[in-house]
Amino acid sequence: MTSETNTAAVAGTWKSGELELTRMGYGAMQLAGPKVWGPPRDRRAALAVLRAAVEAGITHIDTSDYYGPHVVNDLIREALYPYPEQLRLVTKVGARRTPDGAWPAAVSADELVRAVHDNLARLDVPVLDLVNLRMTDTRAAADLAGPFGVLAELREQGLIRHLGVSNVSAEQVRAAQEIAPVTTVQNYYNVANRADDELVDRCAEQGIAYVPFYPLGGFRPLQSETLDRVARDLGCTARQVALAWLLQRSPAILLIPGTSSVTHLHENIAAATLALPGWALRTLDTLAGR
Repeated sequence: MTSETNTAAVAGTWKSGELELTRMGYGAMQLAGPKVWGPPRDRRAALAVLRAAVEAGITHIDTSDYYGPHVVNDLIREALYPYPEQLRLVTKVGARRTPDGAWPAAVSADELVRAVHDNLARLDVPVLDLVNLRMTDTRAAADLAGPFGVLAELREQGLIRHLGVSNVSAEQVRAAQEIAPVTTVQNYYNVANRADDELVDRCAEQGIAYVPFYPLGGFRPLQSETLDRVARDLGCTARQVALAWLLQRSPAILLIPGTSSVTHLHENIAAATLALPGWALRTLDTLAGR
């Protein structure tokens, strides 16, 4: 994994109509302060990570107005505006933040409309490339219809180009598809947590991008002797193995690993150059369901 190939382009791109995203993206959540609240510890470092991501060829940056709240979107605008032509900013609505660190649902019509306009204003764009509706309290299909319908109306008004769903069941994905086209599904999935295996394959069949959040375990990073052993044998890091596994799992998978470090950013991007051999894949399969 050399510096010459340490670019997001190595992982290729995914397309849906006019929307094209690098499969190796960047999740900006960790740029906010501790527990995704308040300003970053080092503002200059946060801005440097965003600029390094774009310089490495990433065109897919995942964000939300409730990260901080507002902090991450403000950082993105400060670091990258005016935005490169190919850059796509993907945001989420459906939750809000409270000072105690909670993430309560915010899916009323008024809350969703306000969130979309907040994202438009903070990012300083006339239209949002892609908005994911994040469900927080329920996985019932009936509970998704109303909120997703609100976003579908905003899409018809020209404020949103594409819609996705996040933290959802397969039934909720189907319910959303009956209302408006679903471009992305963003769910919890990684090498050790594969409950969505069937949904990953279904998304690939239907041309929907599957974007795993917490690809490296999230607030509780993946810890596994098996993962560490495979990484040692391949001469790379456990993080790179976990990301490479996802890229090989399905061509519909797009990655948005988060970091507040330029060094870790480049380490994550370099995972795209790692082709896991058969023995490694078989060994990693033993992690499923643990």
